[in-house]
Amino acid sequence: MTKMRVWPGRPGPLGAFWDGQGVNFALFSENAEKVEVCLFTSADSKPEALRIVMPEYTDGVWHCYLPDVRPGQLYGYRVHGPYLPEAGHRFNAHKVILDPYAKAIGRRVSWSDEMFGYEIGSPKEDLSFDKRDNAIFAPLGAVIDQSFDWKQDAPPAIPWHRMFIYELHVKGFTKTHPQVPERLRGTYAGLATDTVIKYIKELGVTAVELMPIHHHVDDRDLVEKGLTNYWGYNTLSFFAPDVRYASSTVVQEDVNEFKKMVYAFHQAGIEVILDVVYNHTAEGSQMGPTLSFRGADNATYYRLSGKNKRYYEDFTGCGNTLNMQHPRVIQLIMDSLRYWVLEMHVDGFRFDLASALARELYEVNRLSAFFDVICQDPVLSQVKLIAEPWDLGQGGYQVGNFPVGWTEWNGRYRDVVRRFWKGDGGGTAGEFATRLSGSSDLYEQSGRRPYASINFVTCHDGFTLEDLVSYNEKHNEANAGDNGDGTNENYSWNCGVEGPSDDPEIAALRRRQKRNFLATLLLSQGVPMILGGDEIGRTKQGNNNTYCQDNELSWIDWQLTDEKKQLLHFTGRLIRLWREQPILRRRKFFQGRPIRGSGIKDITWIDADGTEMNDASWNAPHVKSLGVLLAGDAIQETDEHGERIVGDTLLLLMNASHEDVVFTLPGYKDNAYWELVIDTYEEHGETRSLDGKKEFKVRSRSLAALIMVERVPGIGQS
Repeated sequence: MTKMRVWPGRPGPLGAFWDGQGVNFALFSENAEKVEVCLFTSADSKPEALRIVMPEYTDGVWHCYLPDVRPGQLYGYRVHGPYLPEAGHRFNAHKVILDPYAKAIGRRVSWSDEMFGYEIGSPKEDLSFDKRDNAIFAPLGAVIDQSFDWKQDAPPAIPWHRMFIYELHVKGFTKTHPQVPERLRGTYAGLATDTVIKYIKELGVTAVELMPIHHHVDDRDLVEKGLTNYWGYNTLSFFAPDVRYASSTVVQEDVNEFKKMVYAFHQAGIEVILDVVYNHTAEGSQMGPTLSFRGADNATYYRLSGKNKRYYEDFTGCGNTLNMQHPRVIQLIMDSLRYWVLEMHVDGFRFDLASALARELYEVNRLSAFFDVICQDPVLSQVKLIAEPWDLGQGGYQVGNFPVGWTEWNGRYRDVVRRFWKGDGGGTAGEFATRLSGSSDLYEQSGRRPYASINFVTCHDGFTLEDLVSYNEKHNEANAGDNGDGTNENYSWNCGVEGPSDDPEIAALRRRQKRNFLATLLLSQGVPMILGGDEIGRTKQGNNNTYCQDNELSWIDWQLTDEKKQLLHFTGRLIRLWREQPILRRRKFFQGRPIRGSGIKDITWIDADGTEMNDASWNAPHVKSLGVLLAGDAIQETDEHGERIVGDTLLLLMNASHEDVVFTLPGYKDNAYWELVIDTYEEHGETRSLDGKKEFKVRSRSLAALIMVERVPGIGQS
């Protein structure tokens, strides 16, 4: 590579920006003494062809403009400065680092001792200094041309109360799909195929929530064990889509392929939500590698211990926590979020361990700068924002405490629904009823609505639905950690048999429990979220922490048996019921009192004798069955166009006990009868009339949903 012209350039935007004529490079590092841009001719294991000292320094930003550089150029930085770990500085110019603002990855990291800023094995540990060059191993950024023909793409903009979220892994969802072309399986393009989009659309999904697609690192210890960081919660670049999920190896095609996928989903009316990890990075603790942020300005990007800046504050369990106290770190995250909305057209975000982002000192502060900035941002305040409302630090469990404008993964919903259907009793029914009706105790006081609650029974982290009803103990031996990772999820009742069973009664009960969980999820107030594959009985063979399993254990098996097809059919019926009944998608909390003097309560909890439950009923020691009447004609809500919403009246009867329970059907209206639409006890249940019946037997461990049907005068009467 010949000598290159170097102009001063601008301090913004940060990163490598192609303006159609040349490239502006800008890197923030307020503690550096000198910065060099390193240009590479290819991704081969060769050192850089050219180093260029960045001549300008403005407001903490090093910058230059290279008029001879074009899209596709691979690059990294060498940042010069003090190596004083106890003062928080870990500069090492012998290490090429990845641009924190890289929009595409031109080369992934190759593990070697040279990737660490200190001497591996030194008695001084991370206080030592490694002078070996890492240029042939380092991850590299790639300059891209951000232009793309979106063809008047527009976000579906689905209201929260109509959202149905489907969590999936880009690779695992299509890796074994027989109807996806083999070269596209496991990729963004694979997800965008007509077959996949049609399946998701027909299921009734309104939004796919993609597990992390930001470029991540496979931890060195996992690689040495022959494993990978399959889930991807180990981010290295907050702007670049992960190259692992691209069908092409051409630089920048991963970016374009991701955009095409988003466009395909939008054409089908489906939103795309990203699971994002802004709480920590892949560089780990003080014993971790120097890949990007650590080498760019360790003291700025990370939360360091107030007692000794050699160490990190770790609220994530991953070795470090991003420093949300620094305005440039907040800028990094905000720039990333806006980039994914404005340039990549995604519709929202699910924030992993979101409580860590709220920590300004040590306490979780829901009015922290991060939330203030998002609330005031004209772009981000308009997209879907979902919090995983906990982290691993003290006081980190914050379910119900996020600000207006945010929704939350409701972990309390998951836990109590599992306990109820396990048959725990002992006070479970009261909380179960609260969660089923929207968790007003968590969200109403702050001014939020029922859809602030993202309801789920299973997610990527833990058992699948199939495994939840089949295992009491985790079976994570394949993770090469002596089954010590993950947590036991003793919320299921597996008939005392771990794993698959040939006993027909056990198998039937497990199928029924799956239907119970799915029915509860779709009949609850709030936003339902299902784990991709649960609708077809996906199993991970009892492994509840498959973060490192990039194989058939994690990939969805699309060979559908009759049993899987039956579950899929049942799930489809539930989703159609949810979509057709506005009473299941209320935008306001139930009040439990008559509406406008009509004498009709919007919600009534009933005992088996058909009467309203009282304090004695709720406080009974072993309440395992209950019913709830949802009055469709008492909604008193209007749609987006001001039209009054009137739906059917529903009766839900739930029995988690070992015995059948006979419910007296409430005589809600004269000249009306009940119609059974869901009965989880039945393998092939279909709608049937209960006209003339005053009672209904709810079989052991089952749920029934009934709709009130009013007779048309003169029809069916003598």
